[in-house]
Amino acid sequence: MIGRTRRTIVGVGLVPMLLVVALSLFRPALLNSLERAVYDTLARRATPRPPTGRVVIVDVDERSLTSVGQWPWRRDVIGRLIANLRALDASVIALDIIFAEADRFSDRSIDPDAVLATSIAGGRVVLGYGLTFDGAQRAAAGCVQHPWGVSVFEPAQAGTEQPFFEATSAVCNLPQLTAATNVSGFLNAAPDSDGILRRVPLLATFEGRVYPSLALAAVSAVTGADDPVLQVANANAAVLNVGDRNVPLDGKSNMLVRFRGPKGTFSYLSAVDVLQGTADPEAVRGKVVLVGTTALGTREVVATPLDTLFTGVEVQATAADNLLQGDPYRRPLHAAAMETLLALVMCGAVLAVVWRYGLIWAGLTSTASLILLWGISVTTLSNQGLFVSPLFPTLGVITGLVSMVVAGFTTERARAERAGEANETSRRLMVQTLLSLTGIRDAETGRHSRRTQHVTRILAQQLSTHPAFRDYLTPERVELLSSLAPLHDIGKVGVPDRVLNKPGVLTPDELIEMRQHPRYGREVIEQAQRAVGVQDDVTLELAKDIVYTHHEKWDGTGYPEGLRGTAIPIPGRIMALVDVYDAVHTRRLYDAPRSHGETIALIQKGSGTHFDPAVVEAFVAVADTLEAIEEAA
Repeated sequence: MIGRTRRTIVGVGLVPMLLVVALSLFRPALLNSLERAVYDTLARRATPRPPTGRVVIVDVDERSLTSVGQWPWRRDVIGRLIANLRALDASVIALDIIFAEADRFSDRSIDPDAVLATSIAGGRVVLGYGLTFDGAQRAAAGCVQHPWGVSVFEPAQAGTEQPFFEATSAVCNLPQLTAATNVSGFLNAAPDSDGILRRVPLLATFEGRVYPSLALAAVSAVTGADDPVLQVANANAAVLNVGDRNVPLDGKSNMLVRFRGPKGTFSYLSAVDVLQGTADPEAVRGKVVLVGTTALGTREVVATPLDTLFTGVEVQATAADNLLQGDPYRRPLHAAAMETLLALVMCGAVLAVVWRYGLIWAGLTSTASLILLWGISVTTLSNQGLFVSPLFPTLGVITGLVSMVVAGFTTERARAERAGEANETSRRLMVQTLLSLTGIRDAETGRHSRRTQHVTRILAQQLSTHPAFRDYLTPERVELLSSLAPLHDIGKVGVPDRVLNKPGVLTPDELIEMRQHPRYGREVIEQAQRAVGVQDDVTLELAKDIVYTHHEKWDGTGYPEGLRGTAIPIPGRIMALVDVYDAVHTRRLYDAPRSHGETIALIQKGSGTHFDPAVVEAFVAVADTLEAIEEAA
């Protein structure tokens, strides 16, 4: 039986596990949000690496705007900022700013754009520009940029799709500014569909040529970018060889950014300090300097896995630092296959534990395994920078376990229901067997016992609305009480026939003998309990209360114990009234039947002496119902 149950449970768990494995093979887009949530969780738990210290941000902040004036500044001021940074021996100066239109002060005696161009021409300056990807083909008139000659190597089985995003237009700097340098890069860094920035493109194409990002162009200006090569592994992975660095990318030349922390992680210098010559030279010397703005109303803000308000210039700084340190996050080449295999192994292990040891051990070992899996995933991301998602193994184990727990619960409940039905059948058989014994001894007693069942149910249902009885007389107990009511006189099997079947009035000795039947009845049940070894059974305890106390009276003058008031068990109080009602209302050997009205009057007269007043009150409330049922019968 246990083997069959476990086979059923394992079979139920196998279905969702196989479904999860299939999902891990095909990777439907509807699971992308879950995959991203897992990545963000791991990224937040991973130990952050500090910046290299080779990147500094020169910030046009609120203090700079207060001192110099509103943004945008005159181009000659920007030129002076660049000149001062060069004088401080900056390794490279990358501008996270686009100068797409002529300076608004160009009608004065000096040409601010010409001053800026002259400053840029002094060297070590990387300009930033924007690419657009809206699908509308537009000519970028007069747009001069600095493309790269990237060699692309793809496997023979690769598809025709390019490993770059293809721009449809560009927002460029003034031609005279672009002509003043030989290095520039695009500023684009679009978040995923959930609004969180996790990766930045390092390469993109426009009009058939390949262009670098600002961060890549700036770092390459320092480390060298001779003969860059993009080696495409498959549709989801590539490696960019530039200078002495191998940068892991995805199938669209995006780099998975290893953020160093929340905003403010990098070193900042206020632009006004550089302009006024008060900046610490050591903060700039030999550094990659990114010039941008974080002042309110001028800054670009994005959300990252580590911060909800991350400035655009710090995104560029983080990308540059990843390139300098050579530690961006990456997906292993066969990560998807590894995750599928891991899901298969873990799901198979869970099924084996369920089969061998059961659900409890499976739950414990699965919990420990998942904690270990997530811990290893965090450690791997922290130390090796490898993102191997625990999503599908986790989904497989959890959905399988939940399904098996539900199946186990359902199976156990069905087994319990079958056992309950068997117990109910046994109880009915017991009642009918005892009634048959009673009927053999005395046919009238047998008929009397059966009639009390229906009256007991109606009376107990009415009494269950009374505050004093509501908690005890639950629907289940009412049904049990009515089914056991016919047993109240089973003790009469121990009464001699000469007494039991005597048509006349009993003598005092015969009356004493007759009054022993509650004891006989209880002894029958107790002997059965001892024989079977059953203790504290609800059904049998209720049956003993009915059998032993249905002749007790409210005023204490009843038998066999002379119990008084609430000391009489509730089943005994109900059965006392039902027994009298049927005995008085129907023909018996020792008396003629009385009318329904006479019976009610007799019972009302016994309220507070023979019967519990609350039980009498409930009986009066259903008396008409009982009469109507009798007439219909």
